[in-house]
Amino acid sequence: MASSAIGSKRNVKIFVLYLMENINYPLDYATLNDIIMQTDYVMYLDFAESFHEMMDAGLILEVEGEEENQPMYIVSEKGKIVARELNSDIITSILDKSLSAALRYLDFKKRGVEAKCIIEKRDDGRYDIECKMMEKGELIYSTKVVVDTLSRAERMKENFYGRPEGIYKATLALLAGNVNFLLD
Repeated sequence: MASSAIGSKRNVKIFVLYLMENINYPLDYATLNDIIMQTDYVMYLDFAESFHEMMDAGLILEVEGEEENQPMYIVSEKGKIVARELNSDIITSILDKSLSAALRYLDFKKRGVEAKCIIEKRDDGRYDIECKMMEKGELIYSTKVVVDTLSRAERMKENFYGRPEGIYKATLALLAGNVNFLLD
């Protein structure tokens, strides 16, 4: 039984096929997993089971990757037909939001943006948390905040590493005066 927010395993499969078809280039399993997990609509176990079922059914094909021993995956013609024609109860806005998040993630990965976050204890018992993003050796994002507990700093660090592209987008939107970015 599926435990994902989007419901049945059928929905999970449609979700995965939709993203893969719209990204439209081969992805390795780890990257595919990362883009599926960007919006928390699909649980990892549901994705893993569905992925293997789609492979067995010929909906997803393994192709040779650029690196040795690095298989890549694409949607087959059969998978494209299934993705387009199967009815699901996934709201279109969820698919659109998920595709947008996946493309942002892939853009950061392709551009080679590196995220780094450091926590340092202050003399007063509080903690500095400094987050940076570098692209090709150039600093493109930096912020430093002070928090009251180590656990809060660690949660912030985990969130920063989990979605650096979202934090970057949110910061730019807020600084530009677009307070409605959370609704996008």
